[in-house]
Amino acid sequence: MTKLDETYTLNNGLEIPKVAFGTWQMPAEKTRQSVLDALEAGYRHIDTALAYGNEKEVGQAVRDSGIPRDQIYVTSKLPGETKTYEGAKKDFETTFNNLDIDYLDLYLIHAPFPWQEMGNVPADPAKYDKANQEIWKAMEEILATGKVKSIGVSNFNVRDMKALIDNSNVKPAVDQIQYYVGYTEPKISAYAKENDILVEAYSPLATGRMLSNPTVERIAEKYKASVAQLAIQFVIQNGALPLPKATHKEHILDNAKLDFKISEEDMEKLNSLSDTAVDMWHNGHQE
Repeated sequence: MTKLDETYTLNNGLEIPKVAFGTWQMPAEKTRQSVLDALEAGYRHIDTALAYGNEKEVGQAVRDSGIPRDQIYVTSKLPGETKTYEGAKKDFETTFNNLDIDYLDLYLIHAPFPWQEMGNVPADPAKYDKANQEIWKAMEEILATGKVKSIGVSNFNVRDMKALIDNSNVKPAVDQIQYYVGYTEPKISAYAKENDILVEAYSPLATGRMLSNPTVERIAEKYKASVAQLAIQFVIQNGALPLPKATHKEHILDNAKLDFKISEEDMEKLNSLSDTAVDMWHNGHQE
């Protein structure tokens, strides 16, 4: 039994593997083999998105793996630019056909705003509330067909989640946000916990910018772990779900070695750190 075999239980009663293999910024030509390597290493949760341009390769890897479909958890996402009911239905069908794996385990609204508006705090925070509610209605209908097992959101802050929850029938199962040592979004994380919404942590290694942080390095050495392993384990012990990404097989295997526990004292130290990444872009809307 490893961390890759362990699961969280979502607010709809379904289980989700505690660690996902992320494919953000992964070139399509490298995706199939990287996902196959991840599955061989024991990962059973693969995360992609229509915007990543690699859904077809993820689906191909799942089919080629020889692993029964019900043993692999697959997440994809509706593009942030799509802000209509009809557009949501159309883009889902594109994703569904790209993956070609019978069903999706989890489908997310990738962002509450179109991507070009995500870098800054908007002048009107409610600008897309109605649009997101219409999209969510489409996603609830997709959920009812059985083509998707769970639905959720990504990059939503507390206000965004409240606006959605107060005007919908199905509560989001997860909120996937930027999250790593020194940047754990306490307001979003607290609200999610209060509402039984699982936080998924994208960029748990701060896209590599944390790997040379001296404080994190010292703590990692204590556990004879790499900084990457410590960062992933930190997310898990905080009750969130990390999505590490790697294209080199050795890194994929290394990131899966999580057979240690960080002490409460060291978790307190890690949780008290200010931003541990160098020159990391932050999603201003998540503040």
